[in-house]
Amino acid sequence: MAKKAPLPNNFKVVLEKGDKIYQPGISVDCAIFGFHENILKVLLLKVTQSNKLALPGGFIYKEETIDQAAYRVLHERTGVDNIFLQQFNAFGEPYRSDASIHQNRYLEYGIKIPKDNWLLQRFITIGYYALIDFTEVKIDHSIPNEGAEWIDINKLTNLMMDHESIILKALESLRTQLAYLPIGRNLLPKKFTMPELQKLYETILGQKLDRRNFQRKMISFGILNKLTETRKGGAHKAPFLYTFNDKKYQKALKEGLYGSW
Repeated sequence: MAKKAPLPNNFKVVLEKGDKIYQPGISVDCAIFGFHENILKVLLLKVTQSNKLALPGGFIYKEETIDQAAYRVLHERTGVDNIFLQQFNAFGEPYRSDASIHQNRYLEYGIKIPKDNWLLQRFITIGYYALIDFTEVKIDHSIPNEGAEWIDINKLTNLMMDHESIILKALESLRTQLAYLPIGRNLLPKKFTMPELQKLYETILGQKLDRRNFQRKMISFGILNKLTETRKGGAHKAPFLYTFNDKKYQKALKEGLYGSW
């Protein structure tokens, strides 16, 4: 019979001392949205022990805030840094946690977790969504994880626990906040056209928007800089390129926009 590999030190610490290092019973999960080829996608990790997909998530150190934990976990699990994160909901159904994932992970090393261990108790998770420019994301595969991939938001299957519900709630929150928070800066390349920005909003909202009304509303917000450059190579008249005005964009994030779609 093949000899079991020795338990990695970090696994041993989590199992034996995790409840002294982390806040028991609470975690964070991040729904990371990216926009590519007119498709809204979410970044998911492959969970080897369950053969399912999962949101990047993790535990919260006792001495850190929940926001700090979300940024740290996101960086540790994906290698992504310096991005926009928004807390949107808590998820605490009594039986949402899947203890078998932890059990199976340790069984690979020949260890059965005691039933009273903190890893097997009920966990409430705090949901965050992140908005990322798909073209600039390079997943750091040197960081230990189960592998990551972008999944079409309309093709979610085989997700762990309640992670599909978390993603759909994140999308619902994003749609609601679209009325008063600017978002395109985090999902589009630095230079973009008005039709590209409109397509992003339509994809998130799941509905068509009137071209003239959309352009008028976006310009009225005062967060766009119109460039003299145009997008070349299209079949129609080349549209002008825009960038976001960083100073006004950041002000809008703090003070909000007004209107609805």
